[in-house]
Amino acid sequence: MSRRMLKGGLVLAMTLALCVARLPGHASAAPQDTLTLAFIPQENPEKLLDDISVISDYLAEEMGMAVDGYVTLDHAAAVEALRQGTADVSFMGALPYVLAHHHVDAQVVLAEVYRGSAMYKARVFVRRDSGISGLTDLRGKSIAFADPISESGYLYPLDLFADAGLMTPGDDPQSFFGSVYFAGGYQQAIQAVANGYVDAAGASQFADLLLTPEQLLEVTWIAESGLIPSHAVIARGDLAPPVVAAFKRAMLQLNDDDYHHLLQYVYGPDGYVEVDHAAFADVEALAREYGYLQD
Repeated sequence: MSRRMLKGGLVLAMTLALCVARLPGHASAAPQDTLTLAFIPQENPEKLLDDISVISDYLAEEMGMAVDGYVTLDHAAAVEALRQGTADVSFMGALPYVLAHHHVDAQVVLAEVYRGSAMYKARVFVRRDSGISGLTDLRGKSIAFADPISESGYLYPLDLFADAGLMTPGDDPQSFFGSVYFAGGYQQAIQAVANGYVDAAGASQFADLLLTPEQLLEVTWIAESGLIPSHAVIARGDLAPPVVAAFKRAMLQLNDDDYHHLLQYVYGPDGYVEVDHAAFADVEALAREYGYLQD
């Protein structure tokens, strides 16, 4: 991680998020002979490329069709890939899903289970030796977020500062922090803290699992959000129902003991459960409050 992380504030976040709303309708579906998967870079993209090869081979065998996968630049690119039809399925967080549902007619297929739950929290991480013990201490300090359209890597950690009365929804975060960075993923954001490049990071409660044992000793957290729906598996709206059904069966089969070892190649959840759009109502409401969605 270097100091060349993308710097910006709420204006950048709004630009990336709302650009989706200005896009025309997605392309009509072509005859389906290959299933294309888009993965967001919440961890090291090089590791993801190796993982994609394994899970694609598994899905191809189970579904009886070719399966390819790739890593997108960021969450916004994953939403755009669904709109363009350059991806059929994407693994993404709750906020990009809500945007994709509203602007691209994407559908949620499954949700990840971690530590026995399909819900999780966002946290604000700092170095243990920083002397920072609360959110107020971060006034004028630097913070790294994962991505401007990530729920646990931006929206929910930012809302913690609003809940504490330190800013209001819609404020430019630069009005409170000294510097705001978007690191490109959970791992990159939390490693920026561990390596002393920034004073804090907003990321998933599980982001510290992406640290080395040595780095883990250097990092703690000072605040956490309420519950958030876990990352989900999303399909473009016009993907053929038989393909969606076959994909869902293959992914749910990963819950079985004989296939459970393959979960490590799709971000390492405990398993998957079926979920519907209603589970994302709170995320949708917060997205409206912060201007990501407009009626």
